[in-house]
Amino acid sequence: MEKIVNRLQGILPAVKFIPGKSLHWSPTEQTITFRASKTKHNMWALLHEAGHAKLNHVTYNSDVELLLLEATAWNKAETLAKEFNEHIDPEYIQDCLDTYRDWLHQRSTCPRCGIVSFQESISNYRCYNCHKIWSVTASRLCRPYRLDSDNRKNRRKKISQTVFQVRSTI
Repeated sequence: MEKIVNRLQGILPAVKFIPGKSLHWSPTEQTITFRASKTKHNMWALLHEAGHAKLNHVTYNSDVELLLLEATAWNKAETLAKEFNEHIDPEYIQDCLDTYRDWLHQRSTCPRCGIVSFQESISNYRCYNCHKIWSVTASRLCRPYRLDSDNRKNRRKKISQTVFQVRSTI
C-alpha cells in the first residue's frame, strides 16, 4: 500500500495521506484517510478517494448530485488504476454505487403514498403525487430518516428508518 500511496502523493502533492481505520476524502483538510492493510478492496477504495481529490470534489447540493460525484470518482479511480497497471472489478464499483442508489431510493420515497419523489433542498423532499413534504438528514453516512411534521402538536416524528452501510469506502 505504501508504494501506491507514494505514487498518489506524486500525483496529488497538495493532499496529505493519513493511515486510519476508515477511508475518506476531506476537501477542507485536503487529506485522504486510508486503511494501511494491503487488500485489493482497500487499494480500490484508496484510488476512489484519490479520484475525489483529483476531481476536486468539495460539496454537493442534492442526493442525485452526490451519486454523480461518486460515479465520476469511480471513473477517475479506474483511470488511476490503469496508470498503476491495476484493474478495479466493475462489479465492485457497481456494488458500491448500489449502496448510494438504495440510499437515494429510500430517502426519495414518499412516506404517505410510496411514490419516488423530488428533492426540493438538501434536506427536504416533496411528493408530486400527494404533495407530502418530508425532511431527511443531510448526512450521507447515516441511516435515511424521513421526518414528518405533526401539525397538531407541531413536533416531528420518525416515519421510517432503514440502515444502509455505504460501501464506496470499504
